[in-house]
Amino acid sequence: MRAVLAAPPPTLLVIAKEPVPGRVKTRLTPACTPEQAAELAEAALADTLATLSQVPAGRRLLVLDGAPGRWLPPGWEVAAQCAGGLDARLAAAFALADPHAPALLVGMDTPQLAAATLAEPLAAARRGGADAWYGPAADGGFWALGLARPEPALARRLLLGVEMSTARTGERLLARLAAEGLTVHRLPELVDVDTVDDAERVAALAPGGRFAARWQAVRATAPAGRR
Repeated sequence: MRAVLAAPPPTLLVIAKEPVPGRVKTRLTPACTPEQAAELAEAALADTLATLSQVPAGRRLLVLDGAPGRWLPPGWEVAAQCAGGLDARLAAAFALADPHAPALLVGMDTPQLAAATLAEPLAAARRGGADAWYGPAADGGFWALGLARPEPALARRLLLGVEMSTARTGERLLARLAAEGLTVHRLPELVDVDTVDDAERVAALAPGGRFAARWQAVRATAPAGRR
């Protein structure tokens, strides 16, 4: 019991781009305009931040490419992303966390994420024995990566050189985790919003969220041939 009470609360990290037309959710076009794609990205990011605001944490940190906007809720720190590929930016995000407390990183593409999906496995009473947390994405990537001890060198060994956004990205990351001898707690598989079909599925999974509301608004105004 003393160990549970003394366990440090986790750091929650979100890596994201500022929702600017033409820079985010480009695979939703041309079915959506760049402006609509950016509105959907903003809604997804707002849902993600709101959900993680409900998960007990010591720190909540948005690692952002761009500038924060009205979608940023209270209680979040903001840090700029480093330069480089996504593998380097993900690894660098872990360097912002306390290396003696767990850290979990998610992206902005899973607005259907529920707070309990993270709160339960990250609770001090439940996380004993876990060295890492891994959330697989339906497209073969991953939507979450957590480390019980997020030392920067470990994050670099796990992530640098892993080709991102492919059907084998998750498989390669899991191989790196296994090579480090880490005990991995698998989180549920989620759908990343990349395409119009993804957006339809995710909106149906979380119909009460900002993303679903924005998606319905986009569908209602789209020409019949683009729905």
